[in-house]
Amino acid sequence: MNIIGVVGAATLILAGSASAQAGGKTIPRTAITLGTATPGGGFPLYGDMFAEVMNEIDPALVIEPRSTKGSNENIPLLEAGNLDIALVAGEPSYEAFMGIGRPATRLKILTAMYSSPGLFVVRADSSYKTIRDLVGKPVAFGAKGSGLPILSRYLLDGLGLKQDDDFQSIYLDRAGDGPAMVLDGRAAALWGAGIGWPGFKAMSESPGGARFIAPDADEIARIKAKHTFLKPLTVPAGSYPSQSAPIDSLGSWSFILARENLPDDVAYHLARSLHNAEGLFCKKLPQACETTAANTAAAAPDLDRIHPGVLKYLREIGVVK
Repeated sequence: MNIIGVVGAATLILAGSASAQAGGKTIPRTAITLGTATPGGGFPLYGDMFAEVMNEIDPALVIEPRSTKGSNENIPLLEAGNLDIALVAGEPSYEAFMGIGRPATRLKILTAMYSSPGLFVVRADSSYKTIRDLVGKPVAFGAKGSGLPILSRYLLDGLGLKQDDDFQSIYLDRAGDGPAMVLDGRAAALWGAGIGWPGFKAMSESPGGARFIAPDADEIARIKAKHTFLKPLTVPAGSYPSQSAPIDSLGSWSFILARENLPDDVAYHLARSLHNAEGLFCKKLPQACETTAANTAAAAPDLDRIHPGVLKYLREIGVVK
């Protein structure tokens, strides 16, 4: 794949401005800026491993992760051309695609990352058993600018609850600050999403242990009836220490989005390298096991949302027609 001569991108270093040795030959390298989120959350963990795997297996690429405030900052940074690709949670992606509260975006999907079932986590010795038990209590809903508070807002709205009126909502400067707040009593619960999420892992591995709170079957049905874009998702048993049973909830797929004018040949090259390395990525990071070509096609709201270069690759391997 020839990716030399890419022109006009503020953040994409021209392929040929750097080089590497492979098989005794000097090849051009293309640097791609990747927006992640605040330290301590799932996006920096995923983004750093994505960069590590891609840089390891493809000498023609240099993926450069950059810390940001999360999904809500990554979208405008992509639209302004200040990032090439970025991690964006499902709910901000949905709102941007649909033009909810803003003009509809023209950003494109590079790949689906992983599914994100939303849950609350509390100390194991707490008295909280249901979502209603948390009403009126201080709850850490995630980092400012993150997609997590948007997911919780939709979920709670489906139950007739208002996040900032019915709870003492806490929005974090750093995603990694949440577990300590629950463990020392400053917050009753921490909201998060996904499998392998660092906040859930920290809580589960704490000396006193943790317990998860999710909507029950009736609540899931009520939420789904009001917000049909949310998908029933399950955290499998054993995903976290002492979690002996699967946990059903609702959520969405997070994506790596690309700026609209990312050249087709670059997007194709990224997709081909990524999906040829699915096994390695999965081995290094459990939640990356869901980063597959098939899941990208299935999770996209429609195929037109997928970058044309990626769509070309998906058609070549038979994932889409």
